[in-house]
Amino acid sequence: MDSESIINKINQHKTQPNLRFKLKEKVQQFTDKLFYTLFDIDTPVEENLDVLESLFDELVELGCWEIDKPCKKVWESYVVKLPEVLEKLNLDAQAFVNCDPASSSIEEVYMAYPGFYAIAIYRLAHELYVQGFPLVPRLMTEYAHRQTGVDINPGAQIGKSFFIDHGTGVVIGEAAVIMDDVRIYQGVTLGGLYVAKNLRKTKRHPTIENNVTIYANATILGGKTVIGANSIIGGNAFITSSVPPNSTVYHSSEIKIKTAPNVS
Repeated sequence: MDSESIINKINQHKTQPNLRFKLKEKVQQFTDKLFYTLFDIDTPVEENLDVLESLFDELVELGCWEIDKPCKKVWESYVVKLPEVLEKLNLDAQAFVNCDPASSSIEEVYMAYPGFYAIAIYRLAHELYVQGFPLVPRLMTEYAHRQTGVDINPGAQIGKSFFIDHGTGVVIGEAAVIMDDVRIYQGVTLGGLYVAKNLRKTKRHPTIENNVTIYANATILGGKTVIGANSIIGGNAFITSSVPPNSTVYHSSEIKIKTAPNVS
């Protein structure tokens, strides 16, 4: 097969007219600029807001495929939300300091904790999600996922003072609801019991009420599953039904230790 035939066949199979990977690169640039604007003390806010608006216009051109570009109007309502998002993220950072004895300073949380970074990008993406610009927030949280191992769908609803320790392997589904002062550890999944396209608009993922702690590798599934306030979910627990408030749930496994006899 000659090169011209190969080129023609590849072009025949490139069937997605809106698939421009430049959008993915621009979203990453926008996300980084947004993060620095909110947190970096040497980054001028006024100047960067103009840059961010310009970057957002590019995202609209690449990722808003309706002819009248209604997503262009999202920026004005989105930028108004940024102070509120920053206020929530400062509470999240303080929760990390309060919950993790290994944290030496709040600056360390902002710069070195993957769980905080994942929450920050989630909160910034969530506001775009609720404004009705779905692809960009999904790309934002996937960018954070690649860097941290934490997969939070931008559609999830997460309250104040959220803490994710270590982070790797955490999965939080689109319809999950997490209330205030919740703490979760690595490997936790808040997911769905069933995977079917017709469930797209249903509550597929669990609700976690206030002041719940979920330890490593616990799996909580189902849209009707509610973890009651002040409960503790132990590591490796597998839960598909609701748990009353003030409960402790744990997975019991038998551990045997064999010690070699002393050899003289």
